[in-house]
Amino acid sequence: MNRVLLILSLLCIANVALAQDAGDEVIYTDNNNTSTVDSTSESTTTVYSPPPSAIAPSINSSNSDLCTIGVSGAVQTQILGISAGKTVRDMNCEKLKNAKVLYDMGMKVAAVSVMCQDKRVFDAMMNAGTPCPYDGMIGADAKAAWKANEDLQPETDTGSLNPLKDLDEDEKSTLFGGATVGGLLLLLLL
Repeated sequence: MNRVLLILSLLCIANVALAQDAGDEVIYTDNNNTSTVDSTSESTTTVYSPPPSAIAPSINSSNSDLCTIGVSGAVQTQILGISAGKTVRDMNCEKLKNAKVLYDMGMKVAAVSVMCQDKRVFDAMMNAGTPCPYDGMIGADAKAAWKANEDLQPETDTGSLNPLKDLDEDEKSTLFGGATVGGLLLLLLL
C-alpha cells in the first residue's frame, strides 16, 4: 500500500510540474526613453581681490653677544598697510656683560662697582656686610663713605606717576611715532 501511495504522489507532482511548463509565456518589457534637455544659464562673477598684507619684518637677534631685543609689528586696513620694526637695547644685559668682561680682565672691584649700579645689588651687598666699592675704597671705609653720601647711592624706582619721565629720547620718539601711526589708522577706520 505504501508503494501505491508513493507512485500516486509522484504522478501528481509530475502533472503540476508539466502544467507550469506548458504555458511557455515569457513576460517581455520594452523600455525606450528618449529625453532632451535644453538649459540656458546666465551668470555674472565679480571677484574682489583681498588687500595686500602688511607683514611685520623679522628682526634677527639670535647672536648671543648682542644685548638687543627685536620688536616688530604690522597693521593692515582695506586701504593702507603699515609695518615697522626696530631693535631695543637691553641695558641690564649690557651691565652684566660689562661686569663679566671687567672680571675676566682681573678688575674684580670694577666689576662689582658696575653691578652695584643696580639698587637691588647695592642693598644686597650692604646687607651681606660687604658694601659696594666707593671711590676706590672697600670694606668698612666704603661703608662709611656710602653712609656719609647717601645721595650718591643708586635710586630705587619710586613708581612715579609720569611714565614718560624715565624714557630716553629714542624711546620717546618711538612712542610718539607709534601714537601718530595709531591715530592715522583710527582716522582711516572712521
